[in-house]
Amino acid sequence: MTSAPVRPDPVRPPVTVVDVDLARPGEFRLPGPQGGIRPQGQVRALVRLHGLPLGMVSAADPSGPDGLWRAVADTAHRELADQITRHRTADRTAPRDRGTDTWSCLAVPGRPLQRQPVISVVVATRNRAEQLRSCLRSLLRCDYPEFEIIVVDNAPADGTTEALVRQTFRGRVRYVREPVAGLARAHNVGLARARGPVVAFTDDDTLADPAWLSALAEAFVRDPRVGCVTGLIVPAELETPAQRALERQGGFAKGYLPRVWSLSDPPEDPLFPFTAGRFGSGANMAFRTDVLRALGGFDPATGAGAPGLGGDDLLSFFEVLAAGHALAYQPNAIIWHRHRRTPDAVAQQAFSYGAGLGAYLTGALVRNPRRLPALLRRLPRGVRYTLARSRDRKADPEADWSGRLALLEVRGMVYGPCGYLRGRLAGAGS
Repeated sequence: MTSAPVRPDPVRPPVTVVDVDLARPGEFRLPGPQGGIRPQGQVRALVRLHGLPLGMVSAADPSGPDGLWRAVADTAHRELADQITRHRTADRTAPRDRGTDTWSCLAVPGRPLQRQPVISVVVATRNRAEQLRSCLRSLLRCDYPEFEIIVVDNAPADGTTEALVRQTFRGRVRYVREPVAGLARAHNVGLARARGPVVAFTDDDTLADPAWLSALAEAFVRDPRVGCVTGLIVPAELETPAQRALERQGGFAKGYLPRVWSLSDPPEDPLFPFTAGRFGSGANMAFRTDVLRALGGFDPATGAGAPGLGGDDLLSFFEVLAAGHALAYQPNAIIWHRHRRTPDAVAQQAFSYGAGLGAYLTGALVRNPRRLPALLRRLPRGVRYTLARSRDRKADPEADWSGRLALLEVRGMVYGPCGYLRGRLAGAGS
């Protein structure tokens, strides 16, 4: 479906991804809870101030780690000056107490929750035991007071994942097998077994920041209208040309400012609420468990492994808003993502993203055909936005690579409705 393979320029050195905090001079950390590092050469740094993420910058200094840290800090103060000022203000006014009483606010109106509610973390996986091992280790180091982890083994080829969970993580991680392939199906299995009033989802190719769950919970605490929270996704590694090219395309990041969307207070965006891709991504999302269950969970005709190839997360975001709940983006809830390493894998991913968008829109209309006039009114503006985005990409230093990825996304969008309908028919016949 992706036609000829797409090749980025390989003549670029590897880039080390690091985590730095301007309040801790000279200190570099690896993504997630992996510890310190003394990097050399070029780095791509997530820059924070007292833990609050400001943005990402690139820097290089041949003199060693000390010179490199100064180069990162100088670049951050130059490129992120407004963010630094804003975050200094926010940091001075942010509450520091993350004690038991904080979580007493985490409640749906009319339904009080326990003082330290369990968050159920669902990780769907398929034949990637080593990546899953790293993911689970990072999750177990989260600083949230009480949570459970559920691994859903989706149509596995063998028992490797089950052995890993039952032996290495015995007593700390619950294992469930879902024999039918499909990410949405796997997520629904995890949702059915979730014990907590909040259920969070991430992928097996990620690393969780230690404060990930605490930051997700903060967004629910802040606004009881919120039914879904998404978070910041940044690269865990940029070792290959394909990974660096994907990051130059924009990667998964949705910005560094908290946002809340709702139908009762719509943004100026003329495409809202159909712009679900701007709200977040499935590798970093959480829901009030009863809200997601009331919506029927994830549509099994969408998602990786199903004919729709994607869109399960986008459709769930849209349905949360359509049901009258608010959706919050919390940049402090950080997930580090391992991008696909090869050009062919990135090309397939681009096609799948486009297919997921087409599948999500089709699913939204199939669920409620009365949404069609609203979508048609927004369609011309969406086309103009897409064309403008393509023109902007011409300035990219690898415009040919970017253009081919954009074309694959468009092809995926054309395929998406067919994929969704195929998935619906397959589900009806099963």
